[in-house]
Amino acid sequence: MDLGVDPVARIIHGMGKTALNLLLITLAVTPLRKLLHMPDLLRLRRMLGLFAFTYALLHFTAFAWLDLGLRFREIGAEIVKRPYITIGMVALVLLVPLAVTSTNRMMRRLGRRWQKLHRLVYLITALGLWHFYWQVKQDIREPLLYIGIFAVLMGLRLITRSWPARAPGRTAAPGPSPGN
Repeated sequence: MDLGVDPVARIIHGMGKTALNLLLITLAVTPLRKLLHMPDLLRLRRMLGLFAFTYALLHFTAFAWLDLGLRFREIGAEIVKRPYITIGMVALVLLVPLAVTSTNRMMRRLGRRWQKLHRLVYLITALGLWHFYWQVKQDIREPLLYIGIFAVLMGLRLITRSWPARAPGRTAAPGPSPGN
C-alpha cells in the first residue's frame, strides 16, 4: 500500500471516503431490495451502517491523533475555525445516536420513534458529502460523483417508495379491477 508523500492525509482521507462509501451503500439497500425483489438484503443494512459509523469515527480519530497529536484545544480550534471540519463533526455527532440505537432492544424500546431517528441518515450523508466537497481544494470531480450517486439513490428511493418488497415469485394481492 503506497501512502504517498503525506501518509497521514492519505489515511485520514481514506477513512473518510470509506465512511461515505459505506453510507451510500447503506442507502442503496432499500431501493436494491425492492428493485431486485431481495428482501433479505435488509439484514445487511444495520451492519453497513455500523461500519460507516466506525469508519467515520476512525476518520476523526486519525485526524485528531495523527494530524493534531490529540491536543484537544487545537482540535476544538480546528473544528470551530474550519467550516468543512465543523460540518464533518456535526455529521459524526449525529451518527452517534444512530449507532447507539442500532440494537434490537433499542428498536423495540423506541418503537416508531426509532425509524424517525434513523431517517437522520439522509441528513448525515448530505453533511458528509458537503464536508468532502468543501475539503477538496481544486479537483471537485470526485465529490461531485459522490453527490451524483447520492442524488440517484434519493431518486430511486422516491420512485420505489410505494413499491412493496416482495419475495421472488410472489405477487401482490389482487386489488379491485380497473373501473370498479
